[in-house]
Amino acid sequence: MAGSRVVITGVGVTAPGGVGTKNFWGLLSEGRTATRRIGSFDPSPFRSQVAAEIDFDPELHGLSPQEIRRMDRAAQLAVVSAREAVADSGIDFAGTDPYRLGVTLGSAVGATMGLDREYRVVSDGGRKHLVDHAYAVPHLYDYLVPSSFTAEVAWAVGAQGPATVVSTGCTSGLDSVGHAAELIREGAADVMVTGATDAPISPITLACFDAIKATTPRNDDPEHASRPFDHTRNGFVLGEGAAMFVLEELHSARARGAHIYAEVAGYASRCNAFHMTGLRPDGTEMAEAIRRALAQSRMNPEDIDYINAHGSGTKQNDRHETAAFKRSLGEHARRTPVSSIKSMVGHSLGAIGSIEIAASVLAIKHDVVPPTANLHTPDPECDLDYVPLTAREWRTDAVLTVGSGFGGFQSAMVLAAPRGAGT
Repeated sequence: MAGSRVVITGVGVTAPGGVGTKNFWGLLSEGRTATRRIGSFDPSPFRSQVAAEIDFDPELHGLSPQEIRRMDRAAQLAVVSAREAVADSGIDFAGTDPYRLGVTLGSAVGATMGLDREYRVVSDGGRKHLVDHAYAVPHLYDYLVPSSFTAEVAWAVGAQGPATVVSTGCTSGLDSVGHAAELIREGAADVMVTGATDAPISPITLACFDAIKATTPRNDDPEHASRPFDHTRNGFVLGEGAAMFVLEELHSARARGAHIYAEVAGYASRCNAFHMTGLRPDGTEMAEAIRRALAQSRMNPEDIDYINAHGSGTKQNDRHETAAFKRSLGEHARRTPVSSIKSMVGHSLGAIGSIEIAASVLAIKHDVVPPTANLHTPDPECDLDYVPLTAREWRTDAVLTVGSGFGGFQSAMVLAAPRGAGT
């Protein structure tokens, strides 16, 4: 299996704007935004009061009362997305060796909502310094360790092979899928269910990002608050969600007649070893990750048809990755459409990398580049083609998708439609 080609045959998405891959793509292709004033709790004490929330009823989407009681919201999103991805792939796990079926899941902040809620309970709303553990739910330990998310997905799909959590901040969703592809290439697994999930919209998260002024204070216009690459941008909009995939070896997928969305053609990750939250303006480390991903895919810069940007809507990030695209792709960067879906679904921290992979493979499927919503006044320092406001029909055979995370993590993945793979 060493050196084998790995493809995506199933996609499942639970994201702001609608549950399911069809609703997700409808939102993106129509350029609609799902950002709004936070409704799950009173956000008025906070500097930033907007987010991209999911209207999600776990019971409506097939979770039992016991599963709902046991799982944090992030785990629920992951399991629902994994079930959709498996159904979409058409794969029959009954004939699969469970020890050759693995799960790799990314998450930046784990069970934030569950831990926040339970702390309020055991501390009596923060009034008790010495908390009373007797009031905690019996599954509190599962909230503490993100590995419980992987276990829940593994139980849902019957996987007994490699099971891993990848937590590299906001690149977790890219890195988990990259790791899953490597497990298949090295022969450790035949099939991987992989992706990422995060549900961080809670008071503690808002307080943390308020403290460093990373999130936007544009509370009077929530629908247009996320403005990547726009001169008026002033921080990102928090989001939540999950995206999961079924990965298989190319020949096996073709042999069973599977629909192939894309090949995971190249992946690389680097760290800037520079600053916990800061970025070098020249984009050197992201550019290096892009070059290595291109080398693994055996592609040239000119082969990239679309760049799915990290595009968080902070001034330093947007300038940093604009520089990275120019440094790694040369003049081809100016001829390549770039867009940020965070303008529509917000920034779901560790989950967003996988959600952006989903957007990328759907762009390949439909030959449509999703837009950067709310981009009316381009930043002169961000001078590439950012596909403002409206989706664009565009031949899209190869997509570069990138991520940037606190701690200096920089990741890049090349996704491509393999020749002769069918539709």
